[in-house]
Amino acid sequence: MTEKITYVNGETFDSEVLKSALAVVDFYSTECPPCEALAAKFEPLSELYGGDIKFVKVFRQENRALAESLSVKSSPTVLFFVNGRETGTRLTGGVKRSELIQNLDAMLNPKRAAEIKSKIIPIETKTDVLILGAGPAGLTAAIYTAQAKLNTIIIDRALSGGQVATTHQVSNFPGFTQPVAGYELMHRMNEQAKIAGAQTRYAVDLTRVDLKTKTVTIDGFETITAKKIIIATGSSPRELGVKGEKEFKGRGISYCATCDAKYFQDKDVVVIGGGNSAVEESLFISKFARKITIVHQFDKLQANKTAQSKAFADPKISFMFSHEPREFMRVGDTVGKVLVEDLKTHKTAVIACDGVFIFAGMKPNLEDLSEGLELDNWGYIKTGEDMLTNLPDVYAAGDVASKTCRQITTAVSDGTIAAVTISKALE
Repeated sequence: MTEKITYVNGETFDSEVLKSALAVVDFYSTECPPCEALAAKFEPLSELYGGDIKFVKVFRQENRALAESLSVKSSPTVLFFVNGRETGTRLTGGVKRSELIQNLDAMLNPKRAAEIKSKIIPIETKTDVLILGAGPAGLTAAIYTAQAKLNTIIIDRALSGGQVATTHQVSNFPGFTQPVAGYELMHRMNEQAKIAGAQTRYAVDLTRVDLKTKTVTIDGFETITAKKIIIATGSSPRELGVKGEKEFKGRGISYCATCDAKYFQDKDVVVIGGGNSAVEESLFISKFARKITIVHQFDKLQANKTAQSKAFADPKISFMFSHEPREFMRVGDTVGKVLVEDLKTHKTAVIACDGVFIFAGMKPNLEDLSEGLELDNWGYIKTGEDMLTNLPDVYAAGDVASKTCRQITTAVSDGTIAAVTISKALE
């Protein structure tokens, strides 16, 4: 706990924050991984900026009335105040160091901000294993390498858990007789990796990556050099490239039912896709929505039979087979209509809706990472059976690797193979 941070409550908030010239406030909770990731950035920055800006933390669970009065609805939430008035951009969830610095600098005159940043001392860290990505593959690899007494660091642009953390329920992971929430499963994996001794750097910016020298710079000041690197950055939802998609992304168009289905209570929703994700997430959305129309380019679903049976039996769900979206259309400030084309007759129709969920497959997360790597035709990393890529000492595991099946269990398998191979090589 740093001396530069002041802990306040509802009674002292006015005097400590609103009557201060400059203040930054972190509303945090316990058992909150994003809060822990933020603390690792908030405290060091308080040492740099604390002479000019008051750094404050509020335990949200014991100060709910204060949080509600400021419309703070999630943890962590970071607020910035100048002379008692909120300024800048509120930060929530996986808060990055660069986002904090941008807001802090904006509260100061440019000369002073530059003086403070000039005091940032670059850090050089050496490790045995550096894992890029904290999903099932990366965390599994970290558990194995850390238990093998290898210095292990996991870094992720976001928080731990990957795509699984946003999955409503996981029903086919061995050892769980009842479905387990994706977030809970990944939280357990993350805790297991940390208990084993792995270090974490979450919600970071990858400033520079050199796979040939196995060197990665994060947040512009820490350079990590490893003996071995595992790329386990996973994949993310593929966009359709349809007119209106970018315009309404986050304004009626979503790629995550777990994140956004609750906002469509008693609403009409269109789902694009017909695979496992589209059908299983439609079943989750049906808990909230009044009506769901699944638009699929083929004449039958590709989802597993169990999910198909449940979807066909759900009175809220209807289907438009052999159709594709051609445009997402505005109604007010959000998407309100979907123009679809019948691929057999080429006739078009308009579906009125309150929101759209798109599940059109995935793409590998290889931004700034693919240089020198051999990729398949879809952009995934080619590996051998030991998960080694064409670059020496660089491995790939999980959904980012080229393979025919992408499941949590196959990601865990990849991470295990890569870690065991590395452990033997570094004996």
